[in-house]
Amino acid sequence: MRTRSWLAHSMLLLALALIVAPGCAKKKAPPPPVTQQPPVTQQLPDTTSTKPPVDQERAFAAQDIRFDYDKANIRDDARLALTALGKYLMEAPSAHVLIEGHCDERGTTDYNLALGERRAKAARDWLVAYGIGGDRLSTISYGKERPLDPGQDESSWSRNRRAHFVLQGV
Repeated sequence: MRTRSWLAHSMLLLALALIVAPGCAKKKAPPPPVTQQPPVTQQLPDTTSTKPPVDQERAFAAQDIRFDYDKANIRDDARLALTALGKYLMEAPSAHVLIEGHCDERGTTDYNLALGERRAKAARDWLVAYGIGGDRLSTISYGKERPLDPGQDESSWSRNRRAHFVLQGV
């Protein structure tokens, strides 16, 4: 009888081991999720910024137009620069431009402020005639107060007789 009970216990233990053993086995870790790498694309400029890129500011700074002594009419050599500005502004309809009128140091402060204003308005009127909305263009005169070249000769004075364009937003 002892053999039978030993055999029964052994069978019972074996059955329990077979039932419990699979539940105790280590579970395999799931495979890592497959992630796709984003495609490589060209970095686009930030179009939400209200400040234009430095390159555009430099391009506008290089587009000063010059005026003859005591004149506010647009010279032939200025038309090329104004055409380039007009084309840019047509392609950037949200851009606004401040046009600064400047003079050389000769003449009174009041006279040069008035002359600088006429020069800025002449450039503005030219761009409006080209097709740029007047609401996108503003003017200011600095007269002789902000010379580009502090020299005291005709070469310096001719650089100071100008309209300067400041891009304010794109």
